[in-house]
Amino acid sequence: MKENIAGRVGRIITSSVNALVDALENAAPVMVMEEAIREVDGVIDEVRTELGKGVAQKHLAEQRLADNRKRHTDLSQKAQVAIKEGRDDLAEAAIEQQMDIEAQIPILEKAVAEANKQHDELEGYISALQAKKREMQEELRRLRAAEAKASAPGGGEAAAADSKSYAAKAEKATSAFDRIMEKNTGLPKGGSGTDNAAKLAELEELARKNRIKERLAAMKASEE
Repeated sequence: MKENIAGRVGRIITSSVNALVDALENAAPVMVMEEAIREVDGVIDEVRTELGKGVAQKHLAEQRLADNRKRHTDLSQKAQVAIKEGRDDLAEAAIEQQMDIEAQIPILEKAVAEANKQHDELEGYISALQAKKREMQEELRRLRAAEAKASAPGGGEAAAADSKSYAAKAEKATSAFDRIMEKNTGLPKGGSGTDNAAKLAELEELARKNRIKERLAAMKASEE
């Protein structure tokens, strides 16, 4: 995984949602939080891309390792046949090839182990980012509720409903958000996403709920 992505994930997870909104004061916090969530989605997409690359590399390393082990066994059998036939020269050739394979196997085993480690790490990053996103979505719901209350008759300044004023705040929010997020999290300006982001999010949420049920079942079983 690229180090810059790992660093960005770490900064996002350790950042404070409230601190981000407070730093922007009255600069349309709802829009700020919506943009922040889109930025997190963008990083999740980048991690998924790295995960896909890692899966492909892991498959290649595992296939090469399996092929080499099979070839090593095949050469052993051929060497034994050559010895029985009194062809030590052929047996030596087979053994020489075996030694070359033996020199490669530890490297391939290490590559597979590292691929497995990276796979687990990337999946952990996605889970952590999804958790952070849920935290931000909860804050967004709170902000929307507060904004709706302030916009209600007698509940706050009527200027909140003025479209020109809102547009000015939105522009201020976007500019402030870009500065703060790019400085503190390393995220680039502008949102990002994919056409199937909603489906992937739904799938991940379904998987998360399933893990919750499994953990609950395990806890119940331990009490019996």
